[in-house]
Amino acid sequence: MDLEGVLEGLLFVQGDEGITLNEICKILEIDMHEAKALLLKLKSSYEEKNRGLRIRFLGNAFKLTTKEEHKAYYQKLFTIPENRELSAQALEVLAIIAYNEPITRVEIDEMRGLSSDYTLRRLIAKGLVKEAGKSTMPGRPNLYKTTHEFLDYFGLATLEDLPKLPENEEKQEESELFTSIYKENDEVLLENV
Repeated sequence: MDLEGVLEGLLFVQGDEGITLNEICKILEIDMHEAKALLLKLKSSYEEKNRGLRIRFLGNAFKLTTKEEHKAYYQKLFTIPENRELSAQALEVLAIIAYNEPITRVEIDEMRGLSSDYTLRRLIAKGLVKEAGKSTMPGRPNLYKTTHEFLDYFGLATLEDLPKLPENEEKQEESELFTSIYKENDEVLLENV
């Protein structure tokens, strides 16, 4: 099996979280020396001028990132009018953040039931979401909240202008478990005795 290709895929899947050298060793079942050699080989292939990505060591993990010299082109991508429209996924993530901020990406993922990494990065790039410090949770993940641009985009003065969420329907369903919609008729019960 081509371990270089597998490593490239692992870097892509891990996104902003990155992958540590120890994780590479465990997943690929190779020793530290082999893992370093594999990383260096893949890293050097990304250094070619015709490549748009590179491998960086950031925050104790290896990450796949874009090249700094291409930044002006990436910024243009977000100024194209049709790229300003928000997908259903982006609207969902924005709603979760707006109603629960500050919130971590893991908490967003738990609420959605799937990864929000890519969508969150796009929302940050569009200026609708920003990092708002670090959580006190283990690992000290980033906290996210909406920006003034978010308010402008949706024509809101403050987050207080967001529509109110309906009461928790789960509580209503739970209470219905203990009450019956059928009313017992004492007279009918007594007649059958």
